[in-house]
Amino acid sequence: MEDILRAIVLGIVQGLSEFLPISSSGHLIVVRDLFDWQFTDNLTFDVALHLGTATAVLAYFWREWLSMFRSLVRWVTGDREKHLAEPYNAHIFALLVLGSIPVAIIGSAFENEIEDELRDPVVVGVLLIAFSAVLLLADRMGRRERSLRDASWVDALIIGGAQAVSLAPGVSRSGITISAGLFRHFNRQDAARYSFLLSTPAIAGAGLLKFGEALSDGTLDDEIDVLLVGAAVAAIVGWLSIDFLMRLVRTNTFAPFVVYRVIAGLFVIAYFAV
Repeated sequence: MEDILRAIVLGIVQGLSEFLPISSSGHLIVVRDLFDWQFTDNLTFDVALHLGTATAVLAYFWREWLSMFRSLVRWVTGDREKHLAEPYNAHIFALLVLGSIPVAIIGSAFENEIEDELRDPVVVGVLLIAFSAVLLLADRMGRRERSLRDASWVDALIIGGAQAVSLAPGVSRSGITISAGLFRHFNRQDAARYSFLLSTPAIAGAGLLKFGEALSDGTLDDEIDVLLVGAAVAAIVGWLSIDFLMRLVRTNTFAPFVVYRVIAGLFVIAYFAV
């Protein structure tokens, strides 16, 4: 029962921090170290949480993905006029594929180094503060005059490269990709939307890969109930977080998240350094 309660709490943490620009991996490291919460296989449990949030983002943006796949079919079959009429068409789908390449390359090449060197609470605290400044500058400097319909392959590579930086816990996948979108002068809502759409293949791909490894190793057998509870909670809270942020950015800045990151980073550094 104790493990179930821990899974619920960590599911809430994951669901909130995956899509709000405050770093899910960083928060999971800090919360786990603060309370000394350990599972038989922490990495497998983290994967379950990420699969939960992948479910959330797919469920929230299912219309956009359906529109892109429908447009892709029409483009392949030569029905170009209907392809272009789709609000989220094959062009955007291609940009998401292109933008997913950097994180796939960096993740596969440096996975062990990231796990060994950067999963430290003090490092998380420093990165929370450092990348709060990036988010603040992007929010202030971005002209917010472009929409997703204007996105180019240059945008895809820049934002995709930014997503690769988020492999370091404390950076925040949504935070750095939204910042990159704002620096490219997308409006806040489309910067967030592109960030979430781009996160879908990265989260789902990494989660499924690790899930397959866990199945073959047999590490899922002992704690399958805990994994399912954590994933379900992360999915529900993640969907609510996406909805909250998409509503917030229509009329507000990212300043509250900047303030939170600085306060949280200072606390984490002070607590774990001492």
